Formats: sequence, C-alpha cells, structure tokens
Amino acid sequence: MKKMEIIVVGGGIGGLSLALSLHQAGINVRVYETVRNLSPLGVGINLQPAAVRELVDLGLGDALAETGIATQRLNLCNKFGQLIRSEPRGTAAGYRWPQYSIHRGRLQFLLLRAVRERIGQNFRSGLTFTAFEQIGRKVQGRFRDRESGAAVIDEADVLIGADGIHSAVRRQIHPTEAGPRFARQLMWRAAVEAEAFLDGQTMAIAGHFHQRIIAYPVARAASGKRLTNWLCQMTVPDEAPPREDWNKRVTRDKVLAAFDRWKFPWLDMPALIEQSPDIFEFPLVDRDPVSTWTCGRVTLLGDAAHPMQPIGSQAGSQAILDARLLTAALSAISNPVEALQHYDTTRRPVMNDITLRNRSFGPEAAMQLVEERAPNGFVRIEDVISRHELDSIANSFAVAAGLDVETVNNGVSFVRASREST
Repeated sequence: MKKMEIIVVGGGIGGLSLALSLHQAGINVRVYETVRNLSPLGVGINLQPAAVRELVDLGLGDALAETGIATQRLNLCNKFGQLIRSEPRGTAAGYRWPQYSIHRGRLQFLLLRAVRERIGQNFRSGLTFTAFEQIGRKVQGRFRDRESGAAVIDEADVLIGADGIHSAVRRQIHPTEAGPRFARQLMWRAAVEAEAFLDGQTMAIAGHFHQRIIAYPVARAASGKRLTNWLCQMTVPDEAPPREDWNKRVTRDKVLAAFDRWKFPWLDMPALIEQSPDIFEFPLVDRDPVSTWTCGRVTLLGDAAHPMQPIGSQAGSQAILDARLLTAALSAISNPVEALQHYDTTRRPVMNDITLRNRSFGPEAAMQLVEERAPNGFVRIEDVISRHELDSIANSFAVAAGLDVETVNNGVSFVRASREST
C-alpha cells in the first residue's frame, strides 16, 4: 500500500512540528518555506506543558532544556508593580512536563535541525506558495522560486497551510475574507541580556488592558545574566500600520515616552528598554474565526488557522498541538478527506473559542478588574479581588484551552511512532 504524501506550506513552528510529527507517524512529508536562508529571528515565546509533552515525544526534550528556561512562576501585577496573583507554572504547578520560556528563533532552529536530520532534502526553502488545485484524488501545490522565478509544481494526497497570519492558502479557501483585525494596540518587543530579576525563572505581567508590560528570561547568558524578553503594549488611536511596516525597528525614545515610569523594586523596565539594541513594533492583531479551515484535501494549521492575540502564552503551543492532532487524524483515518474533516470539526471550535476569549484579556482579565476597582493601588489585594475570583478566571481559561494539570497529565500521546521512524 502506497504511503500517504503530505505537502506542508510554511517552515515556522507549526509547519516544522507537523513535519516531525508526520515523519514520526511514517507519513511522507515535504515542507516548502518561502525564505531561502532562515535566521533565528524573533523574541520570546512560552511553551505550555501540553506542547512540551509533544516535543518531548518527538525526542526534543534535552534540546529544549538546553535552549530555554523552565519557567517556575507567573506573577500578575498592577501598573505600580504590586502583586495581584502569583501562581506556580510547569512542574512547580504539578505538571509532569515543564513550561519553557524560549527565544522564538532558537526554537525554530531547534525544530529545523531535527527536520533536516529526519526528512533531509524534503525541506525545501526559497519557494513561495502561489496556489493549490485539487485534481481527482490528489492536490497540486504551485510554488515560485524566489531567485529564478521558475514555477515549481508538487502533487500529494493532502496540502496543509501553515503559512502564518497572512496565509496564502487560507486566502484561497476564503477569498472574500477581510484582512487581520487590529485591536487598536501596538506592541514593542525586544530581547536583551540583563541581570536576572526575581528568581531568574519567573514571568511577570504588569498593568491593565490599555497599558501593560511583560518580561521573562528565555535563555542563560554570560556572567549569570539572562537573555530577557520584554514587551510593552498600549492602546493607540491610530489605524493599523500597513503590512510592510509590521516588525519594524523603533527608537528607545518612542517606548520610553510611554513607559519611563514603570520602575519597580523587582524590575527596572526603563533600564531594560535603554539596554536593548533593537526594539521592534508590531500591531496587536488577530482574525475573526471562520466556519471551516478545510477545503477537500487542504486544511490550515497554527496562525494560518487561528491567528490570535498573544494572551495566555497560547499561539506557539496551540500550533504544536494542531500538528499533533492533525497527524493523529491522518494516522487513524485512511481517507484523507475524512481525516481533515475530523481534525476541523474537533479542533476548530476549541480554537475559535480561545481566539475570542483572548480578546477579553483571557487569563489576565484579573489585572483589568484590579485597575477598575483600585486605580490608585491597594494595601491588601484581598480588599480588591477575592482569591476565589482569581482562581475562577485562571482555571476557566486553562480548562477551555485543554491546558489544566489533570487534562495534560492524564492524556495519552497523540502520535504513535511508526517502526520506520524509530
């Protein structure tokens, strides 16, 4: 019996995780990435234990431990740096797997090395996806070589769009869909080597819906320092910047104008900004949920399927879970069209719910409640918001996302390794 063949469009975290998962399951896969020579760009990302579990099953546990920081705690604070809630994370919270804070570019390269080792020349870079066409029991993917302009056509049983928020695959499935939805907020991000704050393993979020900061270490650096990821986010009256201005460099002065007073006993945010060699600006965007990700032998994954606001450390983790669940469906259901439909009908409603929850600040909603109830700070947090209310906000989101301790620890592996991949 001939093996199923899969084309994956996009060599980001989701696409690479899918390639590794398909290879593990004994399914032939070819990955097409538009960038010819990838470089480890980006800033920080958090991998939830549910996603770490899947990467460990792919044999990447040691590499993750060497590359990232096993986050032990999350602190939510108000705009004065006063502690609202502190909760354990990862193994400290009872999970069997850690939560890792890691540099996005380094994570992508970790995955890319494994993909190149396992599928070799079936990772093809410098080729831009242009269209797909379904012919009988096959789907053709059409690409253009970025250097020569030559057309490249490949044929397989299934094509997966893992090509991000501006997905060309999604655009062909939903040609009349509006562009990304701007939440009228800008984010400034950077990663800089700095002295560890708190215990060197804590993620901190301070502020409220209209202005907040996030900081956490993503790697160990020289002389005991940490490569520290930081984000400053605030509401703006302007329209979204044009797409070509996304991920642009901005001056420190622009960020300091809004955050120069965010200096706490446990974190000097202005100093982090001053020390950062490069600061990048992004609009806060997502897309409205769609009624389907799937069109016959074609479906979507990760940001191509459910681009969401970066709340609750979700996007990268959920892309990895997409990859594992899609692989499980393709392994268990012999008809590829039925497998994709099963993945769509079981996974999409969950992710649509999370996308909408994130618009309401997700598990960080407690910070906004504290801002509304105690805009000038507080003496005792218990006088502002109860422990029960804090627990309810955090737990409801974790359960909805399938990230609670019981679900993760008691779950079974999504993908079984084939004999040929071991």
